[in-house]
Amino acid sequence: QVQLVESGGGLVQAGGSLRLSCAASGRTFSSYSVGWFRQPPGKEREFVAAISWSSGRTAYADSVKGRFTISKDNAKNTVYLQMNSLKPEDTAVYYCAAAALRIPIVVAALYDYWGQGTQVTVSS
Repeated sequence: QVQLVESGGGLVQAGGSLRLSCAASGRTFSSYSVGWFRQPPGKEREFVAAISWSSGRTAYADSVKGRFTISKDNAKNTVYLQMNSLKPEDTAVYYCAAAALRIPIVVAALYDYWGQGTQVTVSS
C-alpha cells in the first residue's frame, strides 16, 4: 500500500510560482511512475505531468510545457512539481498519483494510488 500526501498549494498572483510536493509512505517509488493531475472547477480531471522513478523520463501536457517541471528526490521519496509563470487557468485542485509501471503514464485510470489533493488558486 502506498500513501501519498501533497503539499505546497496556495494562492498566487498570475505570473508567480509555486512548488508542489508529493511525499510517499508505505513503500518507495522505485518501481513506480508518479504523476500530477489537476481538476479545475466544474471540469474533469486532466493530466499535467509524470515521471518514471527508475529512468527519470518525463511527460507533460502541452498546456504546461515550458512552465512546469516535474522532478524527484530519491532520498526523500518525494516528487515535486515546480510551477512557473502561473496563469488563472491553472487554478485547480492538484493531485499526485502513483502507478506500478516504469514509464511515465498520462492516463488517470492506470494509476493505483492517489493523494487527497491540494488547492492552487491563481489570481489575475
